[in-house]
Amino acid sequence: MGSEAKSCCTPNRPDASALEAPANFEHGTPARDAVEIPGGQSLVGTNTPYLPEDCEGPLRKTKVKRFWMERGAVTNAQFAAFVQATGYETEAERIGWTFVFGAQVPDSYGATEGVLEAQWWRRVDGASWRAPNGPGTEDAALPDHPVVQVSWSDAKAYASWAGGRLPTEAEWEHAARGGLGDVTFPWGDEAPTDAGPDYPCNIWQGRFPTANTRADGYETTAPAISFEPNGYGLYNMVGNVWEWTSEAFRLRSMKREIREREKAFKGYKLLKGGSFLCHASYCFRYRIAARSGNTPDSTTTHQGFRLVYDQP
Repeated sequence: MGSEAKSCCTPNRPDASALEAPANFEHGTPARDAVEIPGGQSLVGTNTPYLPEDCEGPLRKTKVKRFWMERGAVTNAQFAAFVQATGYETEAERIGWTFVFGAQVPDSYGATEGVLEAQWWRRVDGASWRAPNGPGTEDAALPDHPVVQVSWSDAKAYASWAGGRLPTEAEWEHAARGGLGDVTFPWGDEAPTDAGPDYPCNIWQGRFPTANTRADGYETTAPAISFEPNGYGLYNMVGNVWEWTSEAFRLRSMKREIREREKAFKGYKLLKGGSFLCHASYCFRYRIAARSGNTPDSTTTHQGFRLVYDQP
């Protein structure tokens, strides 16, 4: 179809309709599973950017106040409770279609249209958080796995109901570092490999996008609480699903070509953390400093979110 991909990571709808998602819900009472993240000096970015075009660098110091962050991404069970309490309809449901990774589209679905420069992303009518890979795939929305096919506006609506908010980039990176300082991953600097034997996060193993060995145990999402936590007790801060933040996707640079490039991303929102579709050979964005962006109404099978709170 005529849509263009921002990158392999996050395909966006061809027309960023930016539908207004209602967010004036009475606060819900979801069970919080949040840990305290200490305030103080925070590091953002890196002095050794792998993808300088994403403006991953330079390393900057800032300050953050103490906050609380959910140990894992918001799950299907939690999102279902929100929908049941409010009657909320997600943007993918209202628009009527969303993006599904080609290998997960059911054989019975028939022909689909792909994104121009990333044909593994397919338009699937009727896919939503309830059936993330299309009609008939409701069993893929496992209760303890991160909810996907949710837009930035959907995430904001849930946060309003739950009494939380989406994190800033500085808060997200501060939490992901887990007290280790200037590190590449939440566990340190050692990069995962296809060969293992240990797998610290849920990413792609094999040859992207045609062969996934699933050596880490998962073809798509893993439970929100899985693999080893970082130093602050947070799970899956990289890999598994991209996480929406509260910020616009900005390219911080004085270079004219970068400033010109940024114009194409007007209105985009920032995502952090990478996903189960990331692999070093193609999308090495499962690093703390890595960044991506998407239109606020775009939804995919590998985008979710987690909440932070200003009070315990």
